Amino acid sequence: MPSREEKAWQHYGTRKKLRQVRKQIKRNRKIKRVRRKNWMPDDWDDLEVLDYAQSERIMPRGEQERRRRMWTAALETLQEEAHTEEGTSPVAEAEGQCGVVVEVSTSLCRVQLDGRSLLCAVRGTLSAEDTGFTNVVAVGDQVVVSVDGSDQGVVEAVLPRRSALVRPDVFHGHLQQVIVANADQLLVVSSWRDPALWLELVDRYLITAERNSLSPIICANKVDLAENPADYYAALEPHLCLGYRVLFTSALTGEGISELQEVLRGRKTVLAGISGVGKSSLLAAVQPGLQLRTGEVNVHRHQGRHTTSQVTMLRLEMGGFVVDTPGIREFGLTGLRRRDLVRFYPEILAAGEDCRFTDCLHTHEPGCAVQVAVRQGRVPPSRYYSYKKIYDTLPG
Repeated sequence: MPSREEKAWQHYGTRKKLRQVRKQIKRNRKIKRVRRKNWMPDDWDDLEVLDYAQSERIMPRGEQERRRRMWTAALETLQEEAHTEEGTSPVAEAEGQCGVVVEVSTSLCRVQLDGRSLLCAVRGTLSAEDTGFTNVVAVGDQVVVSVDGSDQGVVEAVLPRRSALVRPDVFHGHLQQVIVANADQLLVVSSWRDPALWLELVDRYLITAERNSLSPIICANKVDLAENPADYYAALEPHLCLGYRVLFTSALTGEGISELQEVLRGRKTVLAGISGVGKSSLLAAVQPGLQLRTGEVNVHRHQGRHTTSQVTMLRLEMGGFVVDTPGIREFGLTGLRRRDLVRFYPEILAAGEDCRFTDCLHTHEPGCAVQVAVRQGRVPPSRYYSYKKIYDTLPG
């Protein structure tokens, strides 16, 4: 017979095996998730809502933008060389006549061609895919058109753009929409009152102009509503000190209209600003008879109502073109990073040389010389406020 000690060891072994069996039963009860070998979703429609960039970065931050700029610069160089050597258009040769797009609507555009206006469709083979833009044709584009003998034609090719005013697409934030192409200058129209002067939006347009090879001009309209002219001069003094050209106008009294005419003469100018600032009224004052729609400002919200519904290029009798754009309440700066914003604020960039940290972003860091300069009046508070507001909306 087994001894008492042997019986104890047998009992312990039995209990140990029993615990192991129970653990195995519990593990078997759990539902095992099958590891998928295919990364694609079950429903192909789900691809539109996936955001892999937030969960996994497949290349260093900014690398994709750097490569895109590199390839764009290389392509422009090749096109310029081809144009110089062969004396032909850098676009693949397409049969037709060259014209300028003056108006764009869904799948159609109006082209100015040899003094006449043609309603044109866009060739289906032309696509904005892989260009970073959502639209193939924009107002101001130089295009090659084939004419069928009537007052209609087909856009066969779009020539390279030398400049462009762009904004983020409404539905696809990673893409851009071309508002106007091949313009010379950007006239940023704001108003002193009704609606009130919005300096942050003015700075957004100035940054956009510099990034897109456009000469910026600031126009402060409705100065007749100011009690003291010194007030609007003081508000825009920081921009005057930075060398920006600033016009003070009134479509009602005619103040500054002659200077505005000289600015527009012989140039292709884009007018930009929110609704109600008086863009269309200014154009009517510059050239009476343009038949532009104007609207009143909402008395409750002090904001303008949209009167320009689409982008249109207008020829001036004195020479030149103006492009009237719809009022835009918000203007994004796609592709711009927080660390690059200070390049567009030279006064902040200069003051930041004395910051305690070389990578100071001038928002909340200790030892920031820019914040000291703002308190001492060496950096205008309005510009610093604009910098911080725009900084908060940009990606890191």
